[in-house]
Amino acid sequence: MISLFRVLSWSPLWLLHSIGWALGWLVFALSLTYRRRFLDNLRQAGLSFGQALAAVGQSGAMVMELPRLWLGRPVAIRWDGEQCVEEALAAGRGIVFLTPHLGSFEITAQAYAARYGQRQPVTVLFRPSRQPSLRSLVASARNRPGLMTAPTTMAGVKQLIKALREGQSVGLLPDQVPPQGLGVWAPFFGREAYTMTLSARLARQTGAVVLLVWGERLSWGRGYCMHVRPLGEALSDDAVAAATVVNRAMEQIIAGCPQQYLWGYARYKQPRVEGA
Repeated sequence: MISLFRVLSWSPLWLLHSIGWALGWLVFALSLTYRRRFLDNLRQAGLSFGQALAAVGQSGAMVMELPRLWLGRPVAIRWDGEQCVEEALAAGRGIVFLTPHLGSFEITAQAYAARYGQRQPVTVLFRPSRQPSLRSLVASARNRPGLMTAPTTMAGVKQLIKALREGQSVGLLPDQVPPQGLGVWAPFFGREAYTMTLSARLARQTGAVVLLVWGERLSWGRGYCMHVRPLGEALSDDAVAAATVVNRAMEQIIAGCPQQYLWGYARYKQPRVEGA
């Protein structure tokens, strides 16, 4: 597997994305469970299949671009809304970046680290791979100058809090279903979804600025565009109210580009029991 990743990392993005599109459609055609969840999530969001048709291929492109992003040459990045980052860094309060399962969420932290990491590094929360062969590869690929990782454990949360109190940045995927006891039920596209409370808790405890960021995958392998926006709403001390604000922000971003959202993600699943 690692050898294959190293070979693919030399490939141009347009080729990896093209292979990924074919892979995405193949999975969509062959997996009834995946296809049904994809279409059910679309309907829940009030969208037709035609409005998000490209998301089928984009999901495969997301997988196939990983070898290049982890091990290959740097890719082209452009920014939209970088003044939000500049202002937050100047304030010295730390930044909580919230990224939905939209576009290339792998590239967002890399792009920040490449541009701003020397001023203030970013720490991203991630769950280590369950496959031993990939665990070391992923860990080494994600740890780079200006970019660190924190595991989804209590020690990892403490690492995030420490980074924010030092004026640094952290990155989270708030539409990821957390383990039982680490979230609340809040509406997401009109249906109750188990939603993490960590993002709001980090912002309240540290006084950090909350920014929304997502990496748009540009056509024909031209790279990515980082879109940055302020959250726009205050986060309440009430966990459900705060989670509702975060979910609403995610909905707005996704509605702006449904063609690159990971509609096949099991957003409405029951939370797992940690250790089970």
